[in-house]
Amino acid sequence: MKRVLPGFGLSMGFTLAYLSLLVLLPLSGLVFKSSALGIGQFWDIATGERAMAAYRVSFGASLLAALINAFFGLIVAWVLVRYPFPGRRLIDSLVDLPFALPTAVAGITLATLYSENGWIGRFLEPLGIKVAFTPLGIVVALTFIGMPFVVRTLQPVIEDIEQEVEEAAAMLGATRWQTFWRVLLPGIMPALLTGFTMAFSRAIGEYGSVIFIAGNMPLISEIVPLLITAKLEQYDVVGATALACVMLAISFLLLLAVNGLQWWTATRHHGGKGSL
Repeated sequence: MKRVLPGFGLSMGFTLAYLSLLVLLPLSGLVFKSSALGIGQFWDIATGERAMAAYRVSFGASLLAALINAFFGLIVAWVLVRYPFPGRRLIDSLVDLPFALPTAVAGITLATLYSENGWIGRFLEPLGIKVAFTPLGIVVALTFIGMPFVVRTLQPVIEDIEQEVEEAAAMLGATRWQTFWRVLLPGIMPALLTGFTMAFSRAIGEYGSVIFIAGNMPLISEIVPLLITAKLEQYDVVGATALACVMLAISFLLLLAVNGLQWWTATRHHGGKGSL
């Protein structure tokens, strides 16, 4: 069989060279730079009070935002695929707005909307809910930028689900909840976990949209990327790379765990999904 692309050896060579230049070399340089620190110094920087607080804010807000996107993103994707209604194409195009909108513009817009005198914040303020310049604002920003990943990942999967499967489940006496939980969800779950992983990964490294709405208060609403930037502004390059290495290691472990869960879910339901 004649292949369009070059043979395996040449194609693999291009692949490895491309990944090395864009991924492996920069990450290796990051680790090499942080190796200038001794183990004790590295540990002191990585586990300092301000760093630990920033970890909690970054990963906690990212996880919460990804969970919110997983829940509501599934609903949005289902509605856009299954229900015809006026303006559906417009709403579908709006899903990609966080992709096209510069993150700084998104942050300024969200901060304006959710401030005490903003269009939304003025209604939340009497209820004692303060969004702008609080950790809650970080969750809002991360939810905004992560939503398209879940919706776009789920849409093609939902489109491939035949409605006859739902009809067959109903004829066998399954309730709507049983149909969703035991028939539809097993097929959707791998894509849902993929969208969740992508939204979570995107949120961990987000900077532009967060700094305008977070308040950026150390120990309260400071994210790790901002702390790294602050160290760079103080010419503490080694300290910044140490924090970056910690973020890299934690992110890799979390992604590995989620991808393992995704593989396990797909394997567990392979051949048995859709059973009542």
